[in-house]
Amino acid sequence: MRLRSTLLAAVVGAAAVLAPVVVAPAASAHGWVTNPPSRQDLCGSGAVSFDCGGLQYEPQSVEAPKGSMKCSGGGGFSVVDDESLPWPRTQIGNTVTMKWKLTAQHATSTWEYFVDGVLHRTFDDGGAKPEAVVSHTLENLPAGDHTILARWNVADTANAFYACVDVTVGSGGGTPDPDPTDPPTEPGDCEAAPWDPATAYTGGAKVSSDGRTYQAKWWTQGEDPSSSGQWSVWTDLGAC
Repeated sequence: MRLRSTLLAAVVGAAAVLAPVVVAPAASAHGWVTNPPSRQDLCGSGAVSFDCGGLQYEPQSVEAPKGSMKCSGGGGFSVVDDESLPWPRTQIGNTVTMKWKLTAQHATSTWEYFVDGVLHRTFDDGGAKPEAVVSHTLENLPAGDHTILARWNVADTANAFYACVDVTVGSGGGTPDPDPTDPPTEPGDCEAAPWDPATAYTGGAKVSSDGRTYQAKWWTQGEDPSSSGQWSVWTDLGAC
């Protein structure tokens, strides 16, 4: 009897030592852009004519270390990096609302949006926990065919979530160009701050130069608005 008791105590003691080692896996954040549909959303909904592999079952899992400019973030779902595939494009105006669906919310540092590799807009959450659906409005998008890379930077891990959205930007939805038929006005006092070549401006920013007001279409630095042309980053809003 004493031997059986000793053996039982040894087994219970060993289990107590090993028990803390078996822990539940930590919950991870997941999410992807659903509107306009991102490449992984198109894979998940079956809207593409090619095989996306396992991505079609988990569009929320395009996760990789922060800082990448690849649609996959450099992670395992490299199919979204393949520019030779016929990714459908969504027709939008020059203002669009990007909508994320989060299957697990996680403390967030920033949301970043790049248009053809150039930073267009950053939204800073300051470590807050997001809602299950997150929306951001991007304004003054350049006309034509573009790929928008959306990057969700998680606050307390080294990773980010990535989504690429292929769009064709048409007219409408943003700030229109001045009507060329309007009579010219005399320059006055400008409300917008003078353009500074050392300042980085994001899309939508307004500056003044030579008695006229200009608005940036996307991120820019060092490009003189007063010498801008039709295809410039700056839109001439007219005399102050």
